[in-house]
Amino acid sequence: MRKYVPKEEIPSTVWNAAVRLRLRQSGDFGFGTLVIQVTASDADDPSSGNNARLLYSLLQGQPYFSVEPTTGVIRISSKMDRELQDEYWVIIQAKDMIGQPGALSGTTSVLIKLSDVNDNKPIFKESLYRLSVSESAATGTSIGTIMAYDNDIGENAEMEYSIEEDDSQTFDIITNNETQEGIVILKKKVDFEHQNHYGIRAKVKNHHVDEQLMEYHTEASTTFIRIQVEDVDEPPLFHLPYYIFEVLEENPHGLFVGMVSATDPDNRKSPIRYSIARSKMFNIDDNGTITTTSPLDREISAWYNLSITATEKYNIEQISSIPVYVQVLNINDHAPEFSQYYETYVCENAGSGQVIQTISAVDRDESIEEHHFYYKLSVEDTNNSSFTIIDNQDNTAVILTNRTGFNLQGEPVFYISILIADNGTPSLTSTNTLTVHVCDCDDTGSTQTCQYQELMLSMGFKTEVIIAVLICIMIIFGFIFLTLGLKQRRKQILFPEKSEDFRENIFQYDDEGGGEEDTEAFDIAELRSGTVMRERKAGKTTSAEIRSLYRQSLQVGPDSAIFRKFILEKLEEANTDPCAPPFDSLQTYAFEGTGSLAGSLSSLESAVSDQDESYDYLNELGPRFKRLACMFGSAVQSNN
Repeated sequence: MRKYVPKEEIPSTVWNAAVRLRLRQSGDFGFGTLVIQVTASDADDPSSGNNARLLYSLLQGQPYFSVEPTTGVIRISSKMDRELQDEYWVIIQAKDMIGQPGALSGTTSVLIKLSDVNDNKPIFKESLYRLSVSESAATGTSIGTIMAYDNDIGENAEMEYSIEEDDSQTFDIITNNETQEGIVILKKKVDFEHQNHYGIRAKVKNHHVDEQLMEYHTEASTTFIRIQVEDVDEPPLFHLPYYIFEVLEENPHGLFVGMVSATDPDNRKSPIRYSIARSKMFNIDDNGTITTTSPLDREISAWYNLSITATEKYNIEQISSIPVYVQVLNINDHAPEFSQYYETYVCENAGSGQVIQTISAVDRDESIEEHHFYYKLSVEDTNNSSFTIIDNQDNTAVILTNRTGFNLQGEPVFYISILIADNGTPSLTSTNTLTVHVCDCDDTGSTQTCQYQELMLSMGFKTEVIIAVLICIMIIFGFIFLTLGLKQRRKQILFPEKSEDFRENIFQYDDEGGGEEDTEAFDIAELRSGTVMRERKAGKTTSAEIRSLYRQSLQVGPDSAIFRKFILEKLEEANTDPCAPPFDSLQTYAFEGTGSLAGSLSSLESAVSDQDESYDYLNELGPRFKRLACMFGSAVQSNN
C-alpha cells in the first residue's frame, strides 16, 4: 500500500504515485470483491478543522472498478475477460477538506493485470482434415498433423488429442508438447487392394482443468479426418510363409515334389515366374510345380533347404522369396552287412560246440522302429558245414564249431556264407562271407602257428619291398630326366640356331708340311677360293713345280701383300654373309709361314727310303714297343 501527501497551500501542485498488481480473472470473483486499498496523507493538522480529512474518488477505471470514498479500497464493479483485455489502469484521486471548494488534491495510478484461468476449451478450426498414406508405409509412420486452438495461455492451453471413432484400429494420434499439434501415426499396415480409404474422428481436450471450471469443458471439440491409401507396386505374395514337402528316395527323374503359389497383390495381377536358387537336384516350372532332376538318396542327404523366388513378369524388380523344405523319406534299399572285418581262427584241437566268433551287422537305412537283424547259414553251409550259427536275437550271432578237430595242413582256411536279413519293408537279405583260419594252438588255446598269419607277414614284406623299389626307380628316372633337361637347355643357350652352317668359317688343311723344301704343303690359290674341302694333290711332282712352290713359300709371310689380301677377302665374306656367326665367334685360317732355317723335316727327297730303314731296334726297347715293332716289322717284310 502506497501513500501520497498533497502539498500544503499549493493547490496547483499534485504528487502522483503508481501501484502495480495482478488479479486473477474476474470470472473467479463477484462484484465488490476487494482488489487493493490505497491511502493518502496530509501534513495539515488533523485536529484543525477539515484540512486533513481526505476524500477518495475514481478518475479512471469505470465501469470495472470502484473505490470507497473514505477508505480508498478499490473493488471490482463489473465482470472482466482476460482474453479481451488483460490490463487496466485505475487512477485514484484524494482531496482534503472532504472535497469542499478550495481543497487540495493528489492522484495515483494503479495497474491491474488479469491472470489467466482455464475458462476456454481447445477448439478445432478445421472440421475436416485430408491425409494420405502409402500402402508400403511401415507401422509407426507419421502421416500428418492436426491442430486445435485455445485462447488460454500457459499450462491452461496444454491439450491432448485422441481418436474418438476408428473401428479398424489402424491409426492413432499423439500430442507434440512443444507445438501442441496432434500427430496422426499409422498403427497397422494398410493395403490399397483391401481398403483404399479410412475415416476417423479425433477429439481434443485440455490437460489441466480445475474442478470449478469444468462447466467450460463439458463437451470436447472434435474433427473428422479422411485418410486416402496410395497404391504402390508390391512384390508377389506367397500364400504360405514356408512350405514343407516329403518325397521318397530312389525315385526316378521328374518326380513330383510339391507346388508353391504366389500372386501379384496389385490390381493388374501380373503373371509370376518361379525359380530355385542354387539347386541341382530340383526344378520348378512357371506353375510353381517342383520336380526332381535326379534320384534322391536319403543316406546322402535327408533334408534339402530350397529358396523359391517369385518374380513379376511386368516388373522384374518385384521379387519375393520363401523357404521350401524337402524331406527325403527312407525306403529299405540297403541290405545289412557285417559291422566290421572279422579275423577269425580255430585251433586244430578245437572241440565241437566251441564259440570262435561273435558277429554283428549294420544297416545304412533309417528305420522308423529299431533295426532288427536275423542270421543264418546259407543252404550249402547248412547241409555240409564244419560250423554252425546261433542267432542271439539281439542283433548279434555266434559262430560255433560243428565237429571235433581240424587239420592245418589239409584244410587251412574255411569260408562260411552267412545270410543277414533286416526287418524293413520289404525285407532285404545279404550274403556275407566269414573267413576262418585254422591255427596250431598250445594247451591254453593261444595260437602258435597260423598259415594265414605267415602269408600276411610275407605279403606285407613283399609289399613294402615293392613300394621301396618303385620309389627308388622313380627317383633315378627323375634324376635322369632332370640331367637331360639341363643339358638340352644348355645346348639351346650355346647354339640357339642348330641349322646354322659354319663350313664357310672353319677351314682345315690336313697336309703335312715339309719345311722349306715341302712345296706341296699348301696352295695359296686354295686359300683364296671359298671351297671348304679341297682335293689332295699327288704325292710326287716334277722338280720344276717343286722349286716354284718353294720360292712362293719363301716369299709369303705375315707382312706379305698376298697374306693381307687373303685376310681381307675372308673378312669381307664374313661381313656380307647373312648366315655368318656373331661378331664374337672364332674363325681360324691355317696358314703356314716362310721356310725354316733348321731345314726340312719332310720325308720328300729324302735319300733314305722306308725300304732301307730297319726297325729291328724297336724289339730291344721293351714290351711297351712290342706292338710298334710288330707293325713296322711286318710292313717291311711285306714290302720285301
